[in-house]
Amino acid sequence: MDQKPFLVMKNISKSFPGVQALKGVDFDLRKSEVHCILGENGAGKSTLIKILSGALREDSGTITIDGEPVVLDSPGKAHELGFATIYQEFNLCPNLSVAANIFLGSEKSFKKRGMIDKAKMREQSKEYLSKLGVNISPAAKISSLTVAQQQVVEISKALSSGAKIIIMDEPTAALSGDEVDKLFDVIRYLKENGVSIVYISHRLDEIFEIGDRITILRDGTKVRTLESTNEVSRNELVALMVGRKLEDWIPKVKTEKGKEILKVSSLSRKGVFENISFSLYQGEVLGFSGLVGSGRTEVMRAIFGADPYDEGMIWFDGEKIKKNAPSKLIASGMYLLPENRKDQGLILQMSVCQNITLPKLERISSVLKISGKKEREAVNRYKEELSIKTPSIRRLVKFLSGGNQQKCVLAKSLFSESKLLIFDEPTRGIDVGAKSEIYDLINRLVADGIGVIVVSSELPEILGLCDRIIIMREGIIAGEVEREQATQEFVMQLALGEGGLN
Repeated sequence: MDQKPFLVMKNISKSFPGVQALKGVDFDLRKSEVHCILGENGAGKSTLIKILSGALREDSGTITIDGEPVVLDSPGKAHELGFATIYQEFNLCPNLSVAANIFLGSEKSFKKRGMIDKAKMREQSKEYLSKLGVNISPAAKISSLTVAQQQVVEISKALSSGAKIIIMDEPTAALSGDEVDKLFDVIRYLKENGVSIVYISHRLDEIFEIGDRITILRDGTKVRTLESTNEVSRNELVALMVGRKLEDWIPKVKTEKGKEILKVSSLSRKGVFENISFSLYQGEVLGFSGLVGSGRTEVMRAIFGADPYDEGMIWFDGEKIKKNAPSKLIASGMYLLPENRKDQGLILQMSVCQNITLPKLERISSVLKISGKKEREAVNRYKEELSIKTPSIRRLVKFLSGGNQQKCVLAKSLFSESKLLIFDEPTRGIDVGAKSEIYDLINRLVADGIGVIVVSSELPEILGLCDRIIIMREGIIAGEVEREQATQEFVMQLALGEGGLN
């Protein structure tokens, strides 16, 4: 690896109304390296990569490539200079095919006698998808894919551009363990072929496995650049990120189990999941583990009324429920926090305040109008309790960082006065400091007698947070284990079909 940086950012600053996002930040990149950027939500990571990708202009500072000053004033200009970006939130066209998305903007290279050679486009798309070890039809519409599959398409899109600098913002957030391993193989292949990677992830294990250097940001400033991942331990790295030691990652508080709050019996949907049966009790955290695509999310959406099911029965708080719309279940005390917060959990064109209070407006309304005073009091309380970083509760939620958007979804569920909360990937894209806050929140909820289901792809999270764990594989329940008996190896064996538990 060439030790001389070819990309250099010096003294980069950027501000938004009420927020100084970056303050005099330096960053550089060498050929054939993976340079990781770490920091809590709001540290400035997303702003820095948006400047690199041409989506934002810096207020001050300089950027050079091979010693020559460059101006990244548009995504098109950044693309011309060899940049490709995979954002944390997907940037795909849902009504176009996989192949069309992968080669969006590069259609001219497939022109044949004035027409687009779609067969050739699909063939090349399949090659990129195969490198990632997935079997997705290039003709399939993006809207028909799972979150994990859409993430893989994003990665394939970046690979297809032939970029020399690929920026990856939480690229593994929705990937299973096997898919992460395959992605790392691809990254190593890219490095061997002269490609440099700017890598952002909150999963520290990934940083130590794939990273060459690490730059830590905090509150818009650069804390330090580590020349090797061997320079620092996991706990020391966390301390650099958050400005304090994080001794206990997932503090589990044991609570007394109460009455049965949810019972699911023989729930089935043809081709998706089969014969799903379990119970949840007040004051309990029930975890659902398994590989991406095992059917966990689909089961939760069926229980919540968002997706159909063919057979089975559901009892909630002692009463048998019909195939209800989510709005009716929210009113009765059930709430699902979806894994895709951007499309399913928030209305991006509405404010923080409007999003949080939307599920239960009657709490802040009179016969004729919404009480502005009640609304402000309620939202400001959740803003403080969840440490939502926003200059104003009237700010559009689309301008918040991913972690703060997730906190807004949490606030919505609390405002709804729920008796049962279903968290689907609750800490996806969340930094370590915010994760600890969310774990504390879940502990407080169960202590208050609320039943909690957690669906997560992060095994340490499942093992540390949950009282019981149900493992799914290919649409069925492969096994169930109590917290005290659970190990990562055992859970993975069940998820992969290498064991069974009755």
